[in-house]
Parts: sequence; C-alpha cells; structure tokens
Amino acid sequence: MTPIARGHVLLAAAACLLPLLLQLPLALGLGYGLGALVVAAASWRKPLPFWLRLLLGGCGLLAVLAVAPGIGRDSACAVLAAMLALKPAETTSLRDGRSLVGFALFGPFATFLLDQGPLSLLLALAAVLLALLALQRLAADEGEVPDTHAASLVQRPAVVAVLRLFALGLPLALAAFWLFPRLPTPLWGLPERSIAKPGLSDSMTPGGMFDMLLDDSPAARVQFFGAVPAPSQLYWRGPVLWDFDGRTWHQAQALQLFTPAPMQAAGTGWEYQIELEPSETRQLVALDLPTQLPEGARVSLDYTPWADTPQYSVSRWRMHSAPPAVFEADLPAALRERALALPQGYNPRTLALGQQWRREAGHDSHGRSDAAIAQRALSMIEKNFAYTLNVPMAGRNEIDDFLFDRKEGFCEHFSSAFVVLMRAAGIPARVVTGYAGGYRNPVGGYWLVRKSDAHAWSEIWLPKRGWVRVDPTAAVAPERVYDTLADRQPGRIGNFTGLVKVFNTADWLRRGWNDFVLGFNAQRQRDLLKPLGVNSLQPRDLALLFALIAGAALLWMRWLIARGERQRDPLLRAWHALDMRYRKLGRGRHLHEPAQVWATRVAADTPHAGEHLSTLAARVAAARYAPALSRDALHQLLRDLRRHRP
Repeated sequence: MTPIARGHVLLAAAACLLPLLLQLPLALGLGYGLGALVVAAASWRKPLPFWLRLLLGGCGLLAVLAVAPGIGRDSACAVLAAMLALKPAETTSLRDGRSLVGFALFGPFATFLLDQGPLSLLLALAAVLLALLALQRLAADEGEVPDTHAASLVQRPAVVAVLRLFALGLPLALAAFWLFPRLPTPLWGLPERSIAKPGLSDSMTPGGMFDMLLDDSPAARVQFFGAVPAPSQLYWRGPVLWDFDGRTWHQAQALQLFTPAPMQAAGTGWEYQIELEPSETRQLVALDLPTQLPEGARVSLDYTPWADTPQYSVSRWRMHSAPPAVFEADLPAALRERALALPQGYNPRTLALGQQWRREAGHDSHGRSDAAIAQRALSMIEKNFAYTLNVPMAGRNEIDDFLFDRKEGFCEHFSSAFVVLMRAAGIPARVVTGYAGGYRNPVGGYWLVRKSDAHAWSEIWLPKRGWVRVDPTAAVAPERVYDTLADRQPGRIGNFTGLVKVFNTADWLRRGWNDFVLGFNAQRQRDLLKPLGVNSLQPRDLALLFALIAGAALLWMRWLIARGERQRDPLLRAWHALDMRYRKLGRGRHLHEPAQVWATRVAADTPHAGEHLSTLAARVAAARYAPALSRDALHQLLRDLRRHRP
C-alpha cells in the first residue's frame, strides 16, 4: 500500500472514529483519540508486534471496565472504539486497508445508538465520504491506474465522483425515510446504557441531583397555546416520592396501578406541547397538575406522569394542566399512614422538634394548626438557612445534620428535611421531583427546560384543601427556583451576552431537527398528505407511493449514469450527434472512416449536404488539432453542427 493510499485509509478511519469518541465519557474519548494517533504514527512504516497489540487491546478493555462497567450499548460502543483505534497497528497491505475502512464504517453507525443529533449525522456523512475516497484510492492502486495528482491527498476528480454517488442515492434514501411504511412500535428495543445519564429517577438521596444541577443540556422544550403560566407556576411534575428509609426517598410503585386522585382545578389552566429528550425510562414530566394527556401517556394516583413504553428517542406530547384548588380532599387511611411513616432510629432531633411544634400548635379540624406549623418551618428556613451546592457527604442522620448543624444545602436537602419535619409533626407529606422554571427562547417563542433546572419540592396534606405544594427552597433562594429571566440565560458568561443569540438560534435549529427528523413517527407519516386533503395514508397507500417515488428515483439514477457515460468534450459530442442523424438515414460514418472521406461519400449521394458536411469536417479538424479557437468561434462551430441536417 502506497503512502498516499495509507493516508487516505487512516484519514477515513479517523473520521469514522471521531463521532463515536464524542459520545463516550470524556476520559475514554480523549484516551482512545490520543491512543489512535500514537498507534497510527508508530505503525506507519511497519506493523506493531503482536504482543504489543495484544497488550494495547487489553488496556483498552480494562479502560472500558473502569469507566463504563457492565453490559450496555455505551460500553459496547466503547469497546468498538478501542478496537478501531488499535486496528491501524496491523494495516499494511491493500487488503488490510479495505478491511480497516469497512470496519471503521461501524463507528458512525454505532454513534446513532447513542445520539441522533445533526452534528452526529454531518460527521457520519463526512466519514462515509472519506471512506469512499479511500476505497477509490485503493482500487486505483490495485489497478495501477496512473494518477496525475498522485502526491495530493484530496483530489478534486475523486471528490466529484464520490459526490455523484451521493447524488445517485439521495432520492431513494429520502423516499425510504418519508414513505417506507413505519411500524407504530419497534420490533425490538435498544439495550440499556451501562452508565446512567443524569436525569430524574424513581428515588432520591439528598445530594444525588448534583450532576444534574451542573448539566445545562436540554431536558424539555415547551410550546404553550394561549395563556402562559406565571413563573411561580412553572413546576414540571415528575416522580412523587413517598417512602423514606432514613437516607433515600423512593417512589411508591404500587400507586401506578390506581386511577388519579380527585382534583378540582382552580382555573382553566394551560394547553401546551412538551418535547422531551430521551430518558430511556417511562418517566414523563408535565406542568403541575396534568389534567389531559394524549394516547400513550397516563398519570398514577399521585399524578406522576408515565409513558406506556420507555422513551429511547425524542417524544412529543400535547397536554393540558391546571393548578389545583382542592387536590384529594379525602385522604384514605392507607395513604395517610404511608405519608406519615418515618424509619426508626434516624434523625432524633428532627423528630423531637416536630413533636414539640405539634404540642405547641395543638390540633384542630380545619387544618389551621397544620398550616401554622408549615409556615413556622418556612420562616425558620428563610431566616437561618442558605443555598449552596457545596455540601459534604450525607451521614446517618442527614436531616439532623442539615437542620441543626450545617444549615446549608440545595433543593433535595430542603425538601427532604421539610417533609421529615412535617411527618414528625403529624402532617402527611411527600417529596415531588421534577423541574422548576425555564428559559423562554425568543427565537421560536418556546420554553427551554434544562437538566440544571432539576428541582425537588414538598407537598403537605391539609384538611379540606388536600395536597398543597410547599417549596422550602424558594423560601431561601427564590432566584434559584424562578430563574426564567436573564439571570441564567443559556450562552451567558458572566456579564458577556454576545453568545446568547447564537445559543438561541442553535437551540431553535435543534428543535427543528427534532421535529422534522427525529419526531417523524408512524402517526406523522400517516398524516403526511393532510395539507393536500388526504386525511390518513394507510400502509398500502404508503407502499404504493414509495414504489412510485422509488421507481422515479431509480430512473433518475439511470439518467445520471447514462449522462456520466457521454462524451465530455462538447465539440465531439456535437460531432457524434451529427453522425447519429446521418446514421438514421443509412449514411453514417464507419468506425474506420476519416471525416473527410465520409463527407466525400455523402457528397456523392447528396451533393449540397455533402459539401456543407465537408466544410464542417474541416472546421472540426482544425478546432481539434490546430491552435485553440476563440470562445466565439467555438460557440459558432457548435451552433453550426447542431443546426446541420442531412
């Protein structure tokens, strides 16, 4: 394999590896990228010894086990990246080069198992382009085809040829994407990740949201139709946590089987469409409280929103929500017991404080004493506590440590401690997790909810009112909860706002990508021709349309291929076309016959036409072999050739 061919192969392999590296954990991505460069440089002249390749492969696998233990699609993709980074160490012959290019193409395909964003697609297309160029270079080397650009790594004719291949396949690919009948549910599912991505969970340990609060990647995008809720109403409800073991809060899974609790809305509410990033779970979020959900979604007894199937891709849900005036005014005894339960042997000081406040407040049937206790707790938090992310590891009595010693923390600590204190005072309470706030993107007019907007708040049960939202974090750090304005604008760096418009536009484009490509499902495919008056396309209709469009695409391919085979010189093309006109009359030029001899033969049959043909033949010969004609003279000759008739 020549050095130029090897350069093509390594460049193609690097382009195939790049999108996959960007989806791996940072340590693995950097390590494999640097390793690939070192291996390619060390094996440029000769392959690495077998024992060294074996050692490097073992190190790559150990790195995967250290960073991404377990079996999942991300760990499998990491193993693929490790093997691809090592493959150049044994690439010497043309056969090895083809093997490396073919193996490398699994890289961009595997990337789509982890991400389907536009950047991944663009990098994958660039990788396929370079792979085709490398294969073309290897074929030229194998056939010993002379190349006037042999010293050039990227050759324009080769690039044009590969782009023609893309143009050939593009119509058929688009027809398959838009019209090939899609199934409403997939035939198989994706394997889970071995490394969990930051996101909402069915459990919460104080401090566990730390990674989410530092992650500014999108969690949801929301478009309101009509009225928009006030910032204080932007609570996006996720899992509701009932059970506490002294350290961790857990969801009551059994409540998923029950119908939603009765709720009386306080107003007309809000209608909106929420676009959720893939969570790979059945968890959904909805504006507090969801009253109408589309097919495929439901709420449990405590209004935790769920999807019927795990969400492995961007999903879109049209919902309606309203604030509650009365929310489960009659609390069943079993739920009351669950909402008061506390583990034995944990947080004795908190339990004693709650019991003391109960004795001081007394009891009444109207719930005034319960509301007074809740307000007393909020006043204590507002006066004596501070918001911070710098929190030490939780101890056995984490609630005691937070309330009486440290008095610093973030939403998980505030909500967890508040609920335990309320339960100690005999007030049913639970923790609700989700998101709070959001950012309105002026480009597109939608709301962006980021993972850093993750939040936990409390709900207490009061007589005649039912469950009431209480956010103790808002008592000490309202700016952290209601961050809907410019204080936490995406793209803002301190006082520098020059990148805000760039971020707004980029996120709007990503939303369009989600809507146009990732959100194109079976239902939207059936509604594809609704603007033309066709209400629903059935699978047979889609199959027929696909066959027609695919047939047209194949004809397009055939036309392009035939066009590529024609004579590129316009002068020769016009001369051959003239010959074809005579051939239809049986007076075409023989393959061995010179032009002037042919013209003389034609003149014997048709003197006038033959005389004109002889003049044209002389002009063509002069244009081909004499000094170059001017542009005007060449254009005139072409016009005369096209106008001539036998």
